[in-house]
Amino acid sequence: MNDTMVTLVGNVATAVDFRDTVAGKVARFRFAVSARRWDRERAVWTDGPTSFYTVSAWRSLGANVMASVAVGEPLVVHGRLKVREDERDGQRKTFVDIDALAVGHDLTRGTSAFRRSPRGEPRPAGEGDLTESEAIPELVPADGKDPWTTAAHQLVTAP
Repeated sequence: MNDTMVTLVGNVATAVDFRDTVAGKVARFRFAVSARRWDRERAVWTDGPTSFYTVSAWRSLGANVMASVAVGEPLVVHGRLKVREDERDGQRKTFVDIDALAVGHDLTRGTSAFRRSPRGEPRPAGEGDLTESEAIPELVPADGKDPWTTAAHQLVTAP
């Protein structure tokens, strides 16, 4: 399939709307992207025109977006570009949508704390808290021995 893939860097413009549809669970929000350029004459950064996109994130990505994203936050969105035309109020309008494959905070503008989702379909925010064992999965090799603990023990007990 010849989809047009795009990666956009911008800000969340509206609250995330999370719905359960016939096609599955989806989170939607508007995303604002402004070109920023260095104005050499005035020695300042200036914003160009702002483009708005409707971003759709399906299934577990949508649930994670709902639980992680708020209005105004800087994001990086990667997905399929979809352009459609529709007639509203007697006028033809063009809409640009993104079917997101990946969404993350733009770490050039701040920090973020990642929490791995429990296996299965994650819950949107407000639908029960994670237990401690779900929030921090235990990462132990198959043989049950933690190589970092073993190495640290050898350093401490070495003659």
